[in-house]
Amino acid sequence: MRVEPPVPPEALAAIRAALAAAGAEAVDAPILQPLGLLLDLAGEAMRARLFVVQAEGGAEACLRPDFTAAVARRHIESGAVAGRYIYEGPAFRSEPEGDRPEEFLQLGVELFAPAGGSAAPADAEVAGLAWRAAMAGGREDLTLWLGDVGLFAAFIESLGLPEALAARLKRVAGRPRLLQAELARAGEAVASTADGGQLAAMLSGLSQPQAAAMLEEVWALAGVEPVGGRGAGEIAARLVRRAEAAAAPALTDAQAGAIRAFMAISEAPSAGLKQVRSLAGRGAGLDAALDDWDARLAALSDIPPGRMSFAPALGHAFDYYDGLTFEVRSAALGADRPVAAGGRYDGLLARLGGASGARAVGCVVRPWRAFAGGEA
Repeated sequence: MRVEPPVPPEALAAIRAALAAAGAEAVDAPILQPLGLLLDLAGEAMRARLFVVQAEGGAEACLRPDFTAAVARRHIESGAVAGRYIYEGPAFRSEPEGDRPEEFLQLGVELFAPAGGSAAPADAEVAGLAWRAAMAGGREDLTLWLGDVGLFAAFIESLGLPEALAARLKRVAGRPRLLQAELARAGEAVASTADGGQLAAMLSGLSQPQAAAMLEEVWALAGVEPVGGRGAGEIAARLVRRAEAAAAPALTDAQAGAIRAFMAISEAPSAGLKQVRSLAGRGAGLDAALDDWDARLAALSDIPPGRMSFAPALGHAFDYYDGLTFEVRSAALGADRPVAAGGRYDGLLARLGGASGARAVGCVVRPWRAFAGGEA
């Protein structure tokens, strides 16, 4: 395993100090994390990036690729309504190609709050923390890139699409390949449900327990035993979604063009938000989302405007982000090696069994990338 070089103590202390301004409680997370949960959050394609381990007869686990889900689970299990946590430790991701480190140091902050109120102040606070921590490493070529998965959902609602199609587009917002497939269907006639696969069509319309029971019966008759830690319920749900997607109405060419233009926005924040307004239809949700952006940008006014870019389609490897997303990028390292990243993930708390409507936003910083004499 390729291990990242250590960051000089002075540089690491400066990065730590920037994050410590959050006034958060220091926490750790187990190095072994449940594989099934992480695949649910990031998709099966993420498996190739994980270091998977399994004791004889035990469930599959992996070395932690990230702290966010683990810290969120810890917060939920504590029963606390609100919480601020800071962490530091190694994370692990496989790099099949190239010579990038597979074990690397992460520092991060996660903020949790109860339902209610605007998310914009906490969003701006965390993005600002990530920016200042990245800058503390000494690089002078950094830019803060801002995006918003939630803005995409509000934009889709403003287009007046059929409910099933709008739901499908929102669900694949963080998965570029699936979104592009949906855009490629523009102008097509509605497909038969069977086009989603005979088995998927059989399961469509059943309750989840009924679909899982039917799938288990099919496996038994075929002598098939599933692998990878996925249960019948999870697999059945995915098959049903596939069948429903195939049978959903397609976008018109004009609607697809508006979505492509939205996804292509990459401008200074003020210019980018102006483009969103020009492309969108009408909707209270969109108005509220754009008002939140005005509040975020006002709170980030200490960052020079020329050092910020707005790309609403900005996403991350884990698809649990459902609001603000951001990255601090170095011109020397490029877009695929961010110095810091993070965003809002309210929906993840509900998926992990947290309170309805609870809020969560966080960031992670890679000190070796932030350090001016580090990754090149």
